[in-house]
Amino acid sequence: MPRFSVIVPAYKVQAYLPACLESVLSQSYEDLELIVVDDRSPDACGEIADECAAHDPRVRTVHLARNKGLGPARNAGISEATGDYLVFLDGDDTLTPHALRAIADRLKETGEPDVLLYDHALAPWSGGTVRNAFTGQLTEQGPAPFLLEDRPGLLRAPTAAWNKAYRREFVESGGFAFPPGHHADTPWTCAVLMTAESIATLDGVCVHHRQRRRSRALGTAGHFDVFDQYDRVFAHVDSRPELARWRPVLFRRMVDDLWAVFAGRGRLPRRSRAEFLRRSRDHHRAHRTPGRPVPVRSWLRHKVIQLGLYRTYRVVDLARRLRRRATRPVVRLAKALRTAALRLHYRVQLRLPLREDRAVFAAYGGRGHGCNPGALEEAFRTFAPHIRTAWIARPEHHHTIPTATLRLRPDTAAYWTALARSKYLVNNTDFDRRLVKRPGQVLVQTQHGTPLKHKGLALRERPAAAGDLDFDEMLSGVDRWDHLLSPNRHTTLTWERVYPGGYTMLPYGYPRNDVFQRATSEDVRRLRESLGIPAGSVAILYAPTHRDYRRTQRTTLDLDRLLRRLGPRFVVLARAHHRHGGPLVSPATGRVIDVSDHPSVESLCLASDALVTDYSSLMFDYANLDRPIVIHADDREAYEAARGTYFDLRSFAPGAVARSEDELTDIFATGHWHGSRSTQLRSAFRERFCPYDDGRAAERVVRHVVLGETELPPVIPLAERHPVPSAAALDRFPLATVPLPTTGTPVT
Repeated sequence: MPRFSVIVPAYKVQAYLPACLESVLSQSYEDLELIVVDDRSPDACGEIADECAAHDPRVRTVHLARNKGLGPARNAGISEATGDYLVFLDGDDTLTPHALRAIADRLKETGEPDVLLYDHALAPWSGGTVRNAFTGQLTEQGPAPFLLEDRPGLLRAPTAAWNKAYRREFVESGGFAFPPGHHADTPWTCAVLMTAESIATLDGVCVHHRQRRRSRALGTAGHFDVFDQYDRVFAHVDSRPELARWRPVLFRRMVDDLWAVFAGRGRLPRRSRAEFLRRSRDHHRAHRTPGRPVPVRSWLRHKVIQLGLYRTYRVVDLARRLRRRATRPVVRLAKALRTAALRLHYRVQLRLPLREDRAVFAAYGGRGHGCNPGALEEAFRTFAPHIRTAWIARPEHHHTIPTATLRLRPDTAAYWTALARSKYLVNNTDFDRRLVKRPGQVLVQTQHGTPLKHKGLALRERPAAAGDLDFDEMLSGVDRWDHLLSPNRHTTLTWERVYPGGYTMLPYGYPRNDVFQRATSEDVRRLRESLGIPAGSVAILYAPTHRDYRRTQRTTLDLDRLLRRLGPRFVVLARAHHRHGGPLVSPATGRVIDVSDHPSVESLCLASDALVTDYSSLMFDYANLDRPIVIHADDREAYEAARGTYFDLRSFAPGAVARSEDELTDIFATGHWHGSRSTQLRSAFRERFCPYDDGRAAERVVRHVVLGETELPPVIPLAERHPVPSAAALDRFPLATVPLPTTGTPVT
């Protein structure tokens, strides 16, 4: 008897059914049967299901003699099921990787409940995923299993059948079945939750529910079906007196659902709206249950439904739309007046004297304190304390700015005053294109990485990577630069080609890397504790770069599977690229720690024991720590075709190179990641790309640019640098996990 019976009704989903079935059959938890119900689909769904069954004995196909609809098709699957638990999946949806394993583990933890609810994410046809808004109801905190009385809010969560696992014996003994109709999930879910004697939750996304693009709205009959379904819900309650306490909750849910259909844009034909509201009024009267008061925010919709005020609703809706239209010009006018006032303010400030003791900093277009500008801001306060510093950032990042630094919000009067009157301007991207560079102002462009991928003018032949980059505007920004930083000769030569201008190159190293030479073992210990890295663990920092050729930035590397195969000693710090917004994994669980929102990537480098990346410039900075680096480049040809690289990373790799997940697993499991060959590669890499990063780069910049000194601190040779070691005593750890990629079973 299998653990799970996964039931998939199939009707007109031939384009999506293969992916759905593959998401089930490729689960790491293999104790399952897959029952595909061909609901007399006029397309190739039946043939696809039969082909799948011919290749995998876990698959069974049920062909219905005529089209019966979603509910009866599921019932047909239930009658064929033999598993301990029933799991439903629509034919155009997919299970997330390892979903069944997570469900099985949670069922075992919670004592085999009647129903287990888990999370889902919507997958719009336009791309990306959006997590369910009721995630808070699925918390695993508190006792489990529980009764519906303990979490009544679950009765107001989405009623979908595919976000739950049901104990088959409970379903059979309760006589539960799906009714016909479009809204069949409503009576099924309400009855199941009210009857269940044990419920548990799993706070993890297990299903991606596809939202397909519709060329026309659902037919009128499909939406009017909601009335029959709620009649069934209340009939079930009436047949069981012990469920009467749920009537007020169900009544409020009914009104909210009726309103969602009635007021939903494009859901009802205009000619049917009055009739729908009339029937809603009748259902309100038939099932009205006094009890809990109606919230203020829901009062209007309840009154419209209760009284059937169609004309009143039309008048109110028209007034709301007219007000919105009337407000838009006012809002636009207010914005225009504000912009004009700020421009006038800026022009006035440009005519006032420069403040020789002021410096303004920014990074990544308004993000928090960090990167090269952040390190320089600290150096300004240390080596030039007479300079008052300010930092430009959006309000949500102000908490990262030191208290000694003035905080500025973009596009405010204070912001324009600082840009107009500060002598020193420091950024790792370009300032506002409306900036007027005054005589006497000094603009320091720090950039933010050693270039591996093409930059600047080199992108003219790379339209996918260039996007909407205006090259004339970019060169206008370059003309404002007075100084440009460089950490190595390769960067110096590249910047001069792709950012041609009259600036002075400062080959002093990158200030953000100074911390690698100054940090102590105590700093590393403290950072690891703050990140929740278990003592004795090997922490891998995984930081992939942005892909210009992809709409979404979802990583192809399965971090959970990698960690399972490597064993319990390893953890992963997963950091998304700042253009992606993260997180890389959603939600981050177990030994995968999401650090996408951490304000300091340098701190993450210090806390880790090794770096895994692809084409990110972080590898050049990380090499200063002299810790292992592994390259995971499974899409090299596609990346180089879209973005292009200045040299073949395989020829100048900082460590071992993996072309697939299996190779990456093997590199770590066999110890090759910190072996002698990797050490040799890293040493050559550091000689070429880390000549100046000796811990005093920021000091050299400040002494040269601000203090005007010509005798600067000499660069400490690589052999004499002693960056803080990683926390893990790697040579003492028995890292002898040997992977078997064909079976995915590690042997230690």
